[in-house]
Amino acid sequence: MNLLALPAFSDNYIWLLHDGRNALVVDPGDAQPVLHALEQSALHLDAILVTHHHADHVGGVDVLRESTGARVWGPATERIPKPVRRLKEGDSVNELGLGFKVIDVPGHTAGHIAFYCDAVNGSPLLFCGDTLFSGGCGRLFEGTPAQMLASLDALSALPANTQVCCTHEYTLANLKFACAVEPDNADLKAYRAWCVAQRADNKPTLPSTIGRERQINPFLRTRSPGVVAQAVARHASPQDEVAVFAAIREWKNNF
Repeated sequence: MNLLALPAFSDNYIWLLHDGRNALVVDPGDAQPVLHALEQSALHLDAILVTHHHADHVGGVDVLRESTGARVWGPATERIPKPVRRLKEGDSVNELGLGFKVIDVPGHTAGHIAFYCDAVNGSPLLFCGDTLFSGGCGRLFEGTPAQMLASLDALSALPANTQVCCTHEYTLANLKFACAVEPDNADLKAYRAWCVAQRADNKPTLPSTIGRERQINPFLRTRSPGVVAQAVARHASPQDEVAVFAAIREWKNNF
């Protein structure tokens, strides 16, 4: 399987997975990068996976469906261009000979979902939309801190070698904030240096891995003493995990 991050807009990635003949794409906010990639590699688009309803994730769905006949899979409760096959926690999608488990991850939007496959080229693969970013997480536009914390906990529990395919190149900005939260985190400093070099070469910082995110992402580390201390300094109760998460998220909102 070949995994490509197709740049779109100013900082989006549309993920394309293909076997040399057939392909699927995830969150195609713009059809043109996808159509170009399909033509360049002589691929047929079998399926479109959608994690949530925001325009920069669904804007190209209609054009791609009409151009290729691709099946569209998306969250059960969100406004996705029709026709769409509706999905919720526990459902599965079988495309390209791969099985993707659907995980409900509300928080960024109320009905956000993620797609997880336990074996792609020998390691697990996660398409997480705007729930988890490298070094960060999505803003809470429709969900609550409790929902987002539970969603991130579900993703953090996946195997450490899971490839994390986020849909925005927000990594350097996220790591700047993460370093403010945990200035003494050696893993974070090393990863930030690697990401700076990647971007200097105009290369993506993604995919990340769940194991790496557990080491460096403050939103997966809200129970660690250093992050709790930062939240307490912002008037959160250390006994309340949701309050700690909310305090760190609010800090990031205004960072």
